[in-house]
Parts: sequence; structure tokens; C-alpha cells
Amino acid sequence: MAEQRKSEVAGKVFDGATLRKVLRQVEPYKGRFILTGVLVLCLSGMVWIRPALIRIAVDDAIPEGDARLLLHVFLAVVGMLCLEALLQYRVTYLANWVAQSVSLDLRSKLFRHVARFRLRYFDQTPVGTLVTRHVSDIDGIADVFSNGILNAIGDLLALIVVIGTMLWVDWQLTLIVLVPIPILLWATRIFQRVIKRAFVDVRNQVARMNEFVQEHVTGMHIVQAFGRMQVEAKEFEKINAEHRDANIRSVWAFSLFFPLVELLSATSVALLLWWGMKDVIQERMTLGILLQFILYVFMLYRPIRQLADRFNVLQMGIVNSDRVFKLLDLDETISDEFKDNEAEPFRGEIEFKGVWFAYQGEEWVLRDVSFHIKPGETIAFVGATGAGKSTIINLINRFYEHQKGSILIDGKEISTLPLDHLRRNIAIVLQDVFLFSDSLRNNVTLYEDRFSNEELIEAARAIGAAPFIDKLPQGWDQNVRERGAMLSVGQRQLIAFMRAYVIAPKVLVLDEATSSIDSESERLIQQATETITRGRTSLIVAHRLSTIRHSNRIVVLENGVIAQIGSHEELIAQDGPYLDLSRSQMEGEEMG
Repeated sequence: MAEQRKSEVAGKVFDGATLRKVLRQVEPYKGRFILTGVLVLCLSGMVWIRPALIRIAVDDAIPEGDARLLLHVFLAVVGMLCLEALLQYRVTYLANWVAQSVSLDLRSKLFRHVARFRLRYFDQTPVGTLVTRHVSDIDGIADVFSNGILNAIGDLLALIVVIGTMLWVDWQLTLIVLVPIPILLWATRIFQRVIKRAFVDVRNQVARMNEFVQEHVTGMHIVQAFGRMQVEAKEFEKINAEHRDANIRSVWAFSLFFPLVELLSATSVALLLWWGMKDVIQERMTLGILLQFILYVFMLYRPIRQLADRFNVLQMGIVNSDRVFKLLDLDETISDEFKDNEAEPFRGEIEFKGVWFAYQGEEWVLRDVSFHIKPGETIAFVGATGAGKSTIINLINRFYEHQKGSILIDGKEISTLPLDHLRRNIAIVLQDVFLFSDSLRNNVTLYEDRFSNEELIEAARAIGAAPFIDKLPQGWDQNVRERGAMLSVGQRQLIAFMRAYVIAPKVLVLDEATSSIDSESERLIQQATETITRGRTSLIVAHRLSTIRHSNRIVVLENGVIAQIGSHEELIAQDGPYLDLSRSQMEGEEMG
């Protein structure tokens, strides 16, 4: 059924609903868009003039030897060419200005929309797909305005003007010239259907290629570490070949259609000469009219051929638009219906009441989890991999929504708090630190200009990052490269701690923040942690139990259930999973 629906969509010449959505994007720029349309109509309405002037020169000026009239005709033709060139310049500039403005708006709108999606969506969607939507698909929509719909309307009007003029001059000769047109219309209809399916296939293959390249460049260290270079290269060659074949199928349609247009054009000229020359010889028609008709025939088929190119652009634009608008219509955002609520100051009290959560179906990751954290307390979460530690952190930040129970912040259900207010008061430091290809300063401030240099320097000193920052060639303006490639793991972790320090959050979350760093960096971070956790609620997801001994309480999780809760001393005194974890880590350190 899905394949049938896909085939039906691919086979449609135009998706009217999608086209209307595309046209609505031009609303903020309708003044320039309308002006462009008027200029296009003027250009199309002028196509009959130059052949008519040439007819006057051939039938009147040349036989009579009227040099003055011939000069006037020449000047009129040159003037028309200059006017058409000027109008074409304005049309090209305005159409592309509107196209780029629409492109700017759509990209911004799409990015803002996607940026508020649940993390579940990003877990399931390849990065390359989203890159394709934001870049090449929106470029295709821009082409609809720069080289598509208005030009197509202009070409259609030019056809109407040319055929109308021909009928007015000599309707019988016009009918002779138009004999091949039904064949051309039939061929065009078939071409439209074939090219639409081909373009859908091309866009699918482009998305696949983007996904593959994005994923494998990001994970190139794994590809090389396991010697998968040749295997992955062959897989890419396969995807690349399918992309080539999809493009060749679209080229095949054009390679048949354009020669057919030329053949039918030549047929019309041949019919014109066969019928018209008899009338010229028998003096029922002037040579100027015959020449005028020959020029009109070329003008007739040129818009038809251009219409195929315009149709190409429109088809691709409709395919791209359908993808972009489906993403814009996708409701994957976290509900924020209380965003206009007055945001009260955060105190940092957190309470879970019988919380159940599953990433899929009823495969519960958390089962009836309940605990209460007072403002200013430091609570640690420990347990085996998959026990649910990081899931609790994700729920507090509303990266995911729990299915059962209640999560309260300062006594209020978390879903009733404005999302931006919630996240601005919670700072999170992850094990895998993501840094942007930008300056160290921007990676700490995340492009907010409310932090002064003094605050940044103070953060660096408090965290212990000042020594390595001072050694960087450009200091705070040093570009750390994509994902912080020029920094060590420990240095990247220190930058993440500075991010948390400068915003002075009410709630601090450390998610395995010290598990991947060396002992020296861990010492610095432990010192900084003691400073920034003072006076604020802190949640620490820990692998090393030595880092959480001074926590107010420790929550031990097993298979999504709280197995134990208490201080380090209380849990060590009990015969339970915390004692087992402590013993296994001590044995591991001794063996190390």
C-alpha cells in the first residue's frame, strides 16, 4: 500500500497543495514578486513586434528603396532589443532576490522548528537527511521563484501571443504550421510524468549519499581502526552508482524530448515553406509575411522547449518542497503550552513520584522511580550500564517525556514550566563533550554576549583551565576546530565545566563527567566541582565511586528500579549492590 501511494505521488504532474504552500512563502515579498510578474508579462507581450518590423522592412522599405523607412525599422529593432535586455535584467535580478529571500526565511524557519524536536527524532533520523533538507532541498525551492513559475507563465503567454498574431496575420498558414503541435503536446505530457518519477528518485539518492558521507566521515576513526576502508569504499561506490543511474534516467527523458522538439520544429518550418512559397510564387502572400512566419515558428518552439526546462525546475522544486513541508508539518516538538506562564525564580527542588519511562513501547527503562532532592543537595546516581542513570537526567531536562508518574520542580509538574526557563536554569556537563568549530570564547558562552571577559577569566581560574588557555596561540580567540579536535579529552571536559560555571545555574548535572579524563584533569575538576556545586542542587551520574563519596545521598539503580538510597557510609554498611560496586572497583584499581 505504501509503495502504491509512493508511486501515485511520483506520477502526479503537480501537487497543487504543495504548490500553494510554496507560493505562500512569497507573501512578505509580494510587492517585488508582483513587479517581477508584470515585467515578465511585458516581455512576453512584446515577442510579436520584432518579426512584424522585419516584415515591414522586407515588404515596404526594401522594394520601394526607402532608406529612411529602413533606418527607422532598424532603429526600432535595436530599440526593442535594448528594452528587452533591460527588462530581462530587472526580471533576473528581482526573481533571484525574491528566491534568495524566500530561501533565507525557509531555512531559518526549518532550523528553528527542528531545533525544538524531541531527542527521540534525532536518535532515529540520519544527520545527512536533515542536512539535505536544510541545504539542497531549499535551494530547489528557491529555483521555483528564480527560474520556474514566473518564467513558465511568461513562456505560456509568449506562446499565446505568437499563435494569436499568426492567426491574425494568416489563419490558414497558421493551421498548417500547427499540425505537429498535437504530437508535441502528447510527448510533453509523457515527458512530465517520466521526469517527475525520475526527480523523486534523484532526490532519494542524494539523501542516501548525504547520509552515508556524513555518517562515515564522522565515524572515520572507527572505519580506519577496524580496517573497513575498502569495504566502506565499495558500499559508497554502490550508492554512488545508484545516484548516477537515477540521474541518467532523468537525462534519458531529456535526450528523447529535446530532439523530438527540434524535429517537430523543423517539420513546421518545412510545412510553412511548402505551403507559403506556393502563395509567394502565386503572389497571394508577400515574402515579408513568409519571413515573419518563419521567425514566429522559432519563437513558437523556443518557449515550448524552455517550458520543458521550467517544468524541470518546477518538478524538482515540488519534490523538494514536499520534503521540506513534511518536515515543517511534523509534530515532534515537546509540548510547551505553558511557555507564557510567568517564570518564577528557580529554587532547585526536584521530586520524582512513581515515574515510569520507556524509549519504545513498554520496554521500561525506569520502573516506579521515586525520590526527593532538596534545594542545594548533591545527589549521585550509580549503577550498571543501562540501569537508568542518564535517563533520569534526560527526563529532568525534558529531552524525553515520561509515560507515567510525576516529575516536580519546585513543587510544580515539570510539563507546566516554560521549557526555555527550565533549561536555562539547568546546566549539564556530559561525558562526550561537543565543541563547535569556533573560538574557545564562543564555545564557552555559546554565542551569548552577556558574559564579560572578567567573568570568563574568573571561570577559567575557578575550573583550573587558565594554564592551558594561556598557552593557546590565540588564547580565548583560538579556533578549537570541529568537535574540539585540537584539544585533549581533559581540556574539552574543562571547557564543558566552564560552560556550566558561567551561567550560574540553580541545578547542575554531571553525567559521567569525569570518566574519560586523566587523573590530573580529574583533580582539577573535583576542585571546581566542589566550588560550583556549593549552594545549588547537583545531580551526579558517576562511574567512579570515589568522586561521589561526599554527596548528600547516593541513589543505586538496578534495571530501572531504585535498589538503595543513602549516604556513602550508610550504603557501605549495608550488604547490597553499592558495596558490590565498591569492592569490584577497588579490585580493579589494585589489578591496574
